[in-house]
Amino acid sequence: MALATRVVAISGLDETDLMVQALRAGAEGYLPKSSEPEELMPPRLALLGGWAVLPAELLAALVRPAHNGPPVTAVLDDEERRLLQLIAKGCRTVEIAEELRLSERTVKRLTASLLRKLRVSSRTEAAAVAGNAGLL
Repeated sequence: MALATRVVAISGLDETDLMVQALRAGAEGYLPKSSEPEELMPPRLALLGGWAVLPAELLAALVRPAHNGPPVTAVLDDEERRLLQLIAKGCRTVEIAEELRLSERTVKRLTASLLRKLRVSSRTEAAAVAGNAGLL
């Protein structure tokens, strides 16, 4: 079994664009550098548990609709919606595979396809899309 590496970006800058860039680069969370040491432990434990950790202003920016057209989730079929819901719940690939009765390899392939279809680059962004679409 391979060990999973989780990355969290920590910065002194509160720029939403910088936060989004960190997430697109693969970070699963973003924390302010000004946090006290004891404030960093709960988010780090959440990350280890499979959760994404984001400042409230970043989450608001991610879930804010980018346009007034139909929601991007309107193009998803039922299986893709179910996969998106599981991703948004923070389920790991192995948990999704068990839930959907698929191989982990198939789940990874379907997840990559879903991210492309949603035009996002991370599971965190996909979870934000799910929240915005009311799928949670």
